[in-house]
Amino acid sequence: MNHNESKTEESNKLLQLLGVGFGIAVTIGGTIGTGILRKPGPIAAQLGDPSLIILVWILVSIYAFLGVLCTIELGVSIPRAGAWYVYARRAFGDYVGFVTGITSWLGTVAALGFGAYTMSEYIALIWPETDAWIRSMAIAILFLLMGFHWLGTKSAGKSQEIMSFLKAIGLVLFVGVCFWFGGETTMQELQQTTIRVTAPALFTGLIVALQQVFYTFDGWHTAAYFTEENTDPVNNLPKSMITGVLVVISIYLLVNLAILYIMPIEVLSHSKLAAADAIQMIFGAKSAKIITFFLMISILGMLNAQIMFAPRVIYSMSKDSLFFKAARRVNKGGTPAFAMPLTGILSILLIISGKDTCERLSDIAVFFFVLTYAAGFASVIRLRIKEPNLSRPYRVIAYPFVPILLIIVSLFFLVGAVVQDIHSTQYALVFLLISYPLYKAGKKWLF
Repeated sequence: MNHNESKTEESNKLLQLLGVGFGIAVTIGGTIGTGILRKPGPIAAQLGDPSLIILVWILVSIYAFLGVLCTIELGVSIPRAGAWYVYARRAFGDYVGFVTGITSWLGTVAALGFGAYTMSEYIALIWPETDAWIRSMAIAILFLLMGFHWLGTKSAGKSQEIMSFLKAIGLVLFVGVCFWFGGETTMQELQQTTIRVTAPALFTGLIVALQQVFYTFDGWHTAAYFTEENTDPVNNLPKSMITGVLVVISIYLLVNLAILYIMPIEVLSHSKLAAADAIQMIFGAKSAKIITFFLMISILGMLNAQIMFAPRVIYSMSKDSLFFKAARRVNKGGTPAFAMPLTGILSILLIISGKDTCERLSDIAVFFFVLTYAAGFASVIRLRIKEPNLSRPYRVIAYPFVPILLIIVSLFFLVGAVVQDIHSTQYALVFLLISYPLYKAGKKWLF
């Protein structure tokens, strides 16, 4: 490497600006979306029993917490941006790293487009006169986010902290309102509901409910994407990830308890947006717009996190010669100067192609996200064997039982994803088949 190349490499480094507060915020913002407000109804329809509902949320909470412990070991041992991509490549080589990274990035690109479109739909619910402009609003949201994030990591990090704080406070207020005013709801709503819950077979219902809660928890690992930018990852990452996931778990359980307190299971099982229905039962029909507005803000917080962490994946891939060289460029504010706009523009192209395309690609990405978790947990074991002398300031408890358990559970969810959506899985398998030729061609001619 000559002097000019060395100078360029030095200027293309991410900035170490982020601390514990950001890690907690991005965990909350990257995890809590619309799922906690939308899923309680379908889950109640599957289980038909409040105790089973809470049990399912507790089980997946344990999975997420143990997953955080594994991720912390990997994150402080290999403090680089990109999370799962970095760990899979280090443990299993370039090809597995390439597949993990590219599917993680493309999956988030699809989720970003779908999320922006959904946020625009909520805007149209609040202001019906904007209904004809849903697609244009979604594109504008992403352009605004790209422009804001171009300013740099510091302002982006602060915005995430503010939005996550507002999101957490909003959900805590929702819980308080439900328990404070819930006793004033009458039996009239229940009497008007003549349809009784007919839950499916217990085993089938449990599997489907576990999958729905599992997807609601997706994002518990988000802080690991920013390890390279942390001011002190060894001390900060455990604090931020553990605190963040415990906050998420607490909010999820409290929201479920509040909804179950307000809504009889017979009513809840037919609710498509349980939180809005609960508020409506207390304050009347007009109050449901409050939850719609909160959903809009909640999605914005998730989009803000996604447009931050997705570019970090291809940034690290580029530095390892597994993506286009331009993706390693970083502007003065610490934002990946090529990777971030590329991520946003691809999401915009998906929005232009239609919401159905975004949703279909998001469904396909679910397969890869779960596969990525399994690869991450396997990386803990593989690296313990492959690099026994690697510095590990933090070690996961009960090794190797915890990562083995998480691999088994992840594979269980993977099978569930396959069974639940065979059509999307077929596309995912086709991509896996062509991924090796893509990897070889990229290494030879593009990267």
